[in-house]
Order: sequence, then structure tokens, then C-alpha cells
Amino acid sequence: MNFDLTQEQKLLIKTVREFVQKELLPLENIVEQNGFLDSKDSIRIRKLSQKLGLYAANIPSEYGGGGLSIFEWMLLEEQFGHTTDILIRRAFGNVYEILLRGTHEQIEQWLIPAVRGERTFSIAFTEPEAGSDAAGISSTAKKNKDQWLLNGKKHYISDGAYSDFFVVTAITDPKAGPKGISTFIIDKDTAGLSVGRDQQMMGLRGTSHVELFFENVILTKKNLLGEEGQGLKLALETLGTIRLAQVGARAVGKATRILNLTIEHATNRKQFKQPIANFQMIQSMLTDSAIEINSARLALWQTAVGLDKGQKSKANISMVKIQASEILNRVADRAVQIFGGMGYSKEMPIEKYFRDARIYRIYDGTSEIHRTIVAKALSKGASHLYDGGFS
Repeated sequence: MNFDLTQEQKLLIKTVREFVQKELLPLENIVEQNGFLDSKDSIRIRKLSQKLGLYAANIPSEYGGGGLSIFEWMLLEEQFGHTTDILIRRAFGNVYEILLRGTHEQIEQWLIPAVRGERTFSIAFTEPEAGSDAAGISSTAKKNKDQWLLNGKKHYISDGAYSDFFVVTAITDPKAGPKGISTFIIDKDTAGLSVGRDQQMMGLRGTSHVELFFENVILTKKNLLGEEGQGLKLALETLGTIRLAQVGARAVGKATRILNLTIEHATNRKQFKQPIANFQMIQSMLTDSAIEINSARLALWQTAVGLDKGQKSKANISMVKIQASEILNRVADRAVQIFGGMGYSKEMPIEKYFRDARIYRIYDGTSEIHRTIVAKALSKGASHLYDGGFS
């Protein structure tokens, strides 16, 4: 497997890295202090990103997106991880590929405006009793002739306060189990849909995480995304690469940024008349972080290349999700230790990155759930997950 990057891929990385450093990093402290990103800044960084062709880069070019391969998309997402969630969303878009499964009319009404940056949307699957268990939802959409009546509640909907529409799962056939779940696209201004409180988080400052309430929301066929009863399958099939990108790749990128800051600090910080980077215990922590980041990146790239070749990689994605998220947490924890009191202070970015890192082991499926997925694959003979495909 050849991981030599082309000149175009190297230029892509250079372009987005410079954009993040110049346009986004200066906004981090503003977001942290205010708790939101000003609309003028949102519009400005989106337009700059669109001018460079970085907005909605994961969507095929025929719909106005960047048309990147999965591998190239991961290269971008790793650089996105060098900054914070809300700045990534506003600058580069948050256009989920699940809309590609829509009808021509749905693509025209919802996908293309999202790719253009004219509309924003959120995935609304999570419920109080259904987090990692996506099939455990209780929201219902009861059918009456050619309509459905949606009732229920969602919560922790990322960017929900800002979104114009939502992709929502609901039970349409209570007797069918997971095969009785369907997916719908719903505009925020639809009668019966209301946005609840913004649930404040430990990290991810500036990104809203709202409740959604549905009370007798009338839906028609134009709202049904995919086939009736295929909603859970649709979600699992299309959101795997999103998990690889927004958790795996971004975790690698964020860990890299944290290590860069930590090395710089260890080199400049002096104790006992010498840089602390000279101390063996500090060297050990820096080395462990570098080794782990490199291993996570290689697993990420390997999985992305496999996906581009058409390989089924559900368990591989779970492995990367576990590995990258847990490495990020270890790298962030070591950084706080090396920075000492300054690492615990809000005056330094390490404290913020430490808080942000913790959610990576939880959202998009906990580490425990993904270990179960990998274990099930292993029990069915998936030795390629660890033997390099030589069995």
C-alpha cells in the first residue's frame, strides 16, 4: 500500500493548513470567551473557504462539492482537527452524505443549498434513551394514507440552534424492530417542530446541542429519505465515513496540534537551568505521543484507502474510532502534565483542547460499543483486521 502523496494532495494539505492557521486559530479565543461565533465572522470564513474550494469537500462535484476521494477527504479532515468544532462547521460546512440517497427533488431542495452554504442541517438521531443504541429510539411517525404524524423528542443535536433543517429517525412500524425505523428530512419551520434548550457541554464551546420536540408534525412522501423501514440501515451505511472523518481524522489532527504546542513548550520552558525537554520523563511522554499519533494516522489512511477500493470497513472504522479518540485523550492528558499549572489554566489553549478531547470517546458511538462491533467481526473470522490479510 503506497502512501506517497501526489503534488496535488500535498498542495491541498498546505492550503487548508494555512487557512486554519491564518483565518481560524485567531478566532478560537473569541469563541471561547463569547460562547458563540459572530455571524459576520461565520459568513467571512465560509466565503473564503468556498473561494478555495474547501467547502463541502466530501460531496461529489456533480452536486457542487469538492469531489474528493475518501482518502483525500481524510487528509483535509485531519487538518480541520487543528481547530475547534464550531469553526470547522462554519468554514468548511457540515454536509452529511446521507442526503445523496435522496430523490432528485430532495437533492434540489435540501442537498444542493447545503453544499452552496445557503442552508445548514443537523443529524437528529439521538434521544434520551437512545445514544449508541440507534435502534432504541421511541419517536414515532404513524402513517395515515400518504402522510405520517411524527411525535417524539431528540436531544444533544449538534448545531441544532443554527440549522435550517434536520434529518430525523422515527419508528414507522413498531412491530418490525430495527427494520421499522424510517428517516425523514424536516425543515425547522415545520408546524409542530420546536427547538428546546441548548444543553451546555464541558467542551465544544460555541457549538449548540439542542433538544428537538415533535408534536403532531405532518410529513409527506417528499420528507421521506430513502425507503420506508430502511432508515437505520441508511444511517449506518452512510454515516460510517462521517465517523471516520469527524472522529478518527480530526482526533489525529487535534492530537498533532496538541503535541506541536507541547514540544514547543517543553523546548522553551526551563527548570533547574535547562529546558524541561532534556528531562527523561518529559522525553518519554513526548515520544509516546508521537508514536501513538503516527500509528493512528496509518490506521486512518489504511482504512480510507480500503474504502476507496470498495472494501467493507465497518469494523476497521470502529477500530480507528477507538484508537484515534483514546490516543487523543492520552496526548491531551500528557500535555496538561507537561505544561503543569499553565496547562490547567484557561489562559492557555491546552485546557480547552483537554476538555474538547473527552467527547471523542463518547459521541458517534462510545469506545465500548465500537469494541463490541470489532469483537463481533473477529468472532466471525475477520482476521484481516489484525493479520494484514495474509491468512
